[in-house]
Amino acid sequence: MLKIRDLKVSYGGISALKGIDLDVEQGKIVTLIGANGAGKSTTLKSIMGLVATDSGSIIYKDEDITRLSTRDRVERGITLVPEGRRVFPQLTVHENLKMGAYNRRDNKGIEEDIKWVYELFPILKERSWQLAGTLSGGEQQMLAVGRALTARPELIMMDEPSLGLAPLIVRDIFKIIEKISETGVTILLIEQNANMALKCCDNGYVMETGNITLSGCGADILKNEDIIEAYLGKSRKKK
Repeated sequence: MLKIRDLKVSYGGISALKGIDLDVEQGKIVTLIGANGAGKSTTLKSIMGLVATDSGSIIYKDEDITRLSTRDRVERGITLVPEGRRVFPQLTVHENLKMGAYNRRDNKGIEEDIKWVYELFPILKERSWQLAGTLSGGEQQMLAVGRALTARPELIMMDEPSLGLAPLIVRDIFKIIEKISETGVTILLIEQNANMALKCCDNGYVMETGNITLSGCGADILKNEDIIEAYLGKSRKKK
């Protein structure tokens, strides 16, 4: 579904992406892990058209979208759940969900998708007329995911969906990610919780200072001793 080839991005002369290759198969969950500043968010922003690329290509469903506008990419079925949730605080939950569908004109379909979001996140239905800015962090994250879903995406990208959330809420978020995947939506996930991300994904990539240094099945990466020590906080030395 998505193929990135030799993608390079720089900010003020500093290389953020140094020629990465990445593949996302349709219907799969793919996760990208790495330390802060490795280039993970830049990768998602590049796919979304939020940052300019220096060179390389982004191929989505056999179409080169590297130079398309962000709006055109959304219209082709790509959405992003940004880091930090970025909900509209002065709009209600329901209004936020409708904002996710701003490119659509099928009102009946939009309402059906909002109903589905409420089934995924019952708490949002209970708070549908509450201002988004008054929700808890976990509820705002649910709303950010729900807002992306009302665009009816084929590929949804999530940037650190569990950041700053309590462990119980994190588990709920990952359950929802798996439910979304079961509907056929393809997911590209950046996540600081490497353990849970690699357990739930089909394929994973490890990024270091703008380069992809390891890729493969999520379960296999999770067994890699270097990954265990670097990202899971466990020593390779047997005690």
